[in-house]
Amino acid sequence: MPILLIILLAFLIGTVGFWDALGALIGAVALIGLFWLILAAAVVVGIMWVLRRLR
Repeated sequence: MPILLIILLAFLIGTVGFWDALGALIGAVALIGLFWLILAAAVVVGIMWVLRRLR
């Protein structure tokens, strides 16, 4: 699996250039982080909703 990631990264850098590839990787990491943040917020809201329903 890691060799596939290295090949994909090399292809991305060769295609769009180093700085564009770096921007794309940072954007992808930010998107994943934002996804987990929204998921955690949804879980918290769901738990709060369930607790209010039980009272």
